[in-house]
Amino acid sequence: MNDTRHPAIDIALLGEDGTAPASAPTSVGADGSTVAAAAADARTNIFDFDRARLERFFEEELGEKKFRAHQVMKWIHHRYATEFADMTDLGKALRAKLEERAVVRAPQVVFDKASADGTHKWLLGMDAKNAIETVYIPDKGRGTLCVSSQVGCALNCGFCSTATQGFNRNLSTAEIIGQVWVAARHLGNVPHQQRRLTNVVMMGMGEPLANFDNVVRAMSIMRDDLGYGLANKRVTLSTAGMVPMIDRLAVESDVSLAVSLHAPFDELRTKLMPINKKYPLAELLDACVRYALRKKGESVTFEYTLMQGVNDQPEHARALIGLLRDFDRRVQMKGAAKINLIPFNPFPGAGFQRPDDVAIRTFQKLLNNAGMIAPVRRTRGDDIDAACGQLKGQVMDRTRRSAEHRKRLRAAGVVDVA
Repeated sequence: MNDTRHPAIDIALLGEDGTAPASAPTSVGADGSTVAAAAADARTNIFDFDRARLERFFEEELGEKKFRAHQVMKWIHHRYATEFADMTDLGKALRAKLEERAVVRAPQVVFDKASADGTHKWLLGMDAKNAIETVYIPDKGRGTLCVSSQVGCALNCGFCSTATQGFNRNLSTAEIIGQVWVAARHLGNVPHQQRRLTNVVMMGMGEPLANFDNVVRAMSIMRDDLGYGLANKRVTLSTAGMVPMIDRLAVESDVSLAVSLHAPFDELRTKLMPINKKYPLAELLDACVRYALRKKGESVTFEYTLMQGVNDQPEHARALIGLLRDFDRRVQMKGAAKINLIPFNPFPGAGFQRPDDVAIRTFQKLLNNAGMIAPVRRTRGDDIDAACGQLKGQVMDRTRRSAEHRKRLRAAGVVDVA
């Protein structure tokens, strides 16, 4: 299998020795500045602030009233302004102070591509050596943005392309909300008026709960009327199952929860998702019950990627039905557990295959006959490698996983240009 991802990505970000070439665009920046310049810039990036922190910055650092922070948030997230000089309802003295102390620096668009089905993917530069992918999926009556939380991922789930790249670091709040800003500006989204972006899912590269504080702060901006004004239920965090952080999320944020389940048995789930060894199914489901009980009337979505001959057999469906029924019983709400079936999306070197349509529908029918709504997620953006499980940015791996993956590809005669 050949990897059809854009072969110029490496060239754009990295030289052959792993350093950024002098001619490469390496940053972010409202003013076109490079990452090197950004790194030397000690000014505060306003994108890092939710409403509460921005109010404190204005009061404590600038000696200004809170409402000035509100004005600046609207300029940035509603009108997509990146220059303080353009914020004409601020006085000249305040604009001068902001120029001296702060900056509005969004991620640099290194590469973007549209799919035949309307899906749009961006490769966004996070620094001179790393980039992540963000995907917009339009559908009837909604537009969903899939947002990344880390450069790579440390969890090493066997069916996910991101895992093959290893891990570099967490994204900052600015780098997370900056993905929303880039997409919303491209789409011409106007919060509360012309809404092209209706939903955000933290399902891109990385494990969101492993970057808890920055992710929660970014989700706060997504839901703030001065930010993107999304309803709580329209912002979804997807986790592989970090149990202590699920409990913390229930207390500190109010968003929808999705859990990557993918197997109804511990032995199988541990093979697919090593995190299950630390947080097995019983502990994970206990945490999900606690979350659902705290969020009265809200359901938890369980994601189940169907892999041929691995987890798509009738015995898997029957065991899954038992888990979901028990969840509903404990939460004391019918439909407290929702299930999304996701046919596996292939990538170079993957050891799994997508089941055929008959197997997918048979599995779905078993769930439906048990009284469960089990939609099969339609594959979107696979012609640009933007489908679920296919995201793959540019990761300067701090583990050995990417090198080991490339070695396996070469041994198998698989060409991987990314």
